[in-house]
This record gives sequence, structure tokens and C-alpha cells, in this order.
Amino acid sequence: MFEIISSLLKYVFITIIYIFIFGIMRLIYLDIRSMSAKNFPKAVSLPYLKLVSLKDHFNFKVEESYLLTEDTTIGRSRGNSIHIEDPFLSGRHAILTKKGGSFYIQDVGSTNGTELNGTRLGTEPVLLKDGDRIHAGQLDFLYVSGERQGEGNAADEKRP
Repeated sequence: MFEIISSLLKYVFITIIYIFIFGIMRLIYLDIRSMSAKNFPKAVSLPYLKLVSLKDHFNFKVEESYLLTEDTTIGRSRGNSIHIEDPFLSGRHAILTKKGGSFYIQDVGSTNGTELNGTRLGTEPVLLKDGDRIHAGQLDFLYVSGERQGEGNAADEKRP
């Protein structure tokens, strides 16, 4: 009798472990899926800023990524396109402007300044390249141009 109960408990315990592992894998999958599909249309490849700072270290809300529009402003004031309550950001800290298909960044007289790849920006617009690192306040962003690697090269690959 003891052997039957022991075997039954063993199978119940193994089933509970599998359900627990499945639940953890499902949560990881949903978390990854929500981060990769964060309000970005799949068919359109638009430029965006990707947060590279550790999000958990801040006592204010910050998103994983921000889509860029024609004129995107970054700052602490609510009137900015990218509004972040970082106390080290100025009310209107920096602006990203689209000109001729490319984005340019410039500091707009912020108190703590804006850095691009470790170099402090002035008030003149500077061209952004894919992979540029932007530092503003306590935050570090990576500029992603939105151009997908390998797109448009299918015809080139077929050439001998």
C-alpha cells in the first residue's frame, strides 16, 4: 500500500514541477514578445531610440524604446514627444529632427548637456548613424535607424 501511495505522490510531484516550468517559460515568452512588438508596426521599419540603461535602477517611468517622428523632443516637460521624469533632464533637453531621410540630434541648451558617442553636443545638429549612443540625463539610448539588415539585397544575392 505504501508503495502505491509513494508512486502516486511521485507522479503528482513531477506533474507539478512540469506545470511550474511551463508557467515560467510562458512568462518569459510573453515578456520577450511584448518587448519586441512594443507598438511597432511589423511591416514598417521606423527609426527609434532603444534604452540601454538598466531600467530597474530608476525611480521614474521609462520605456524600452521610443519611435522617432519628424521632430522629436526629449525632456522632462509634458509637452515633449519623449517625456521622461528624469531629474537630470532639462524641461526641453534635446531635439531629433528628420532632414532628407536622416535624423540629426542637437542639444537645446540643457543644463547637463547631451552626449553622442561620448562627445558633448553643441547647439548645431549632428547626423545620427545607426548604432550611435546618446546620453541624456541619467539615460543612455541607442539610435536604431530602422533599416533592416539584408532588405533589398535579394536581387543582389542572385547575381553571379
